[in-house]
Amino acid sequence: QVQLVESGGGLVQAGDSLRLSCASSGRTFSTYIMAWFRQAPGKEREFVASISNSGGITYYTGFVTGRFTISRDNAKNTVYLQMNSLKPEDTAVYYCAARLESYSGSTYKRPDEYGYWGQGTQVTVSA
Repeated sequence: QVQLVESGGGLVQAGDSLRLSCASSGRTFSTYIMAWFRQAPGKEREFVASISNSGGITYYTGFVTGRFTISRDNAKNTVYLQMNSLKPEDTAVYYCAARLESYSGSTYKRPDEYGYWGQGTQVTVSA
């Protein structure tokens, strides 16, 4: 089992950058595929990005491609989401999630495909 704790959210202006972190504890971090999701008020939780166990394979949803970068440091048991050129529509609670699996080519973009979640960190982008 793994425990996840996000940090790094805050209130920024449009065009600014933020880096979210998700620290894990418990089972060996490298055994998990990691992902970031977000949920805006009144909307469903949506996939943002995912990263393979080694960090070599990443996937992004269309609306963040070119602006956000997911990365991980297995020695620090941490996954990151670097967010640049933030827009007001990026305002949401951001969650990291973990799936216990070794990457084999599949992409997991549904919340129910991840078994472990952090508590979330609020990102608010003002116009």
